[in-house]
Amino acid sequence: MKTVSIVYFSGAGHTAKMAEAVAAGVDSVAGVKASLVVISGDDIVKGRWSNDAILAGLDQSDGIILGSPTYMGDVAGQVKCFLDAAGTRWYNRAWVNKLASGFTVSSGPSGDKLHTLQTLMIFSMQCGMIWVGHSELPFDPAGPNRLSSYSGAMAQAGQESPDVAPSEIDKSAGKALGRRLAESVLRWNK
Repeated sequence: MKTVSIVYFSGAGHTAKMAEAVAAGVDSVAGVKASLVVISGDDIVKGRWSNDAILAGLDQSDGIILGSPTYMGDVAGQVKCFLDAAGTRWYNRAWVNKLASGFTVSSGPSGDKLHTLQTLMIFSMQCGMIWVGHSELPFDPAGPNRLSSYSGAMAQAGQESPDVAPSEIDKSAGKALGRRLAESVLRWNK
């Protein structure tokens, strides 16, 4: 059984809902299981994130999908702390040739979500991972790729109020991303 870890931070719960949708997509592929990994601010001490158990688990994963809300046009600070700490995997090349992807949520239709995905993509590629985009879904203003994202899945939350999680249509983009990465893991790891 192959494993895809979905590593995410969620400030208001919206990104957690998207992570669950991504996991459902992963789990829809026979032979691959999803593992939800929550980045917690409790693991940040004196500005440094540290959780050896999480990093060891990710070392064993066949694929890693990174998720973050978009705060002020970039990843959340908690995710940046995780990325900095996971840079130790860059030193020993522990994640070379793992498949990677990403997703993000913000309240605006843009909110500079692309920059968040680029941050996640550049980190992944510096670690030697292979980035899998979201390019199988064409733009459709009423469909899963309504926000026209090809580098990863994007979702909008709080459209009607701050308490509104991503719509079912946006969560279907997350499911499609999870499914695509899981299928890619099976092809890549024959």
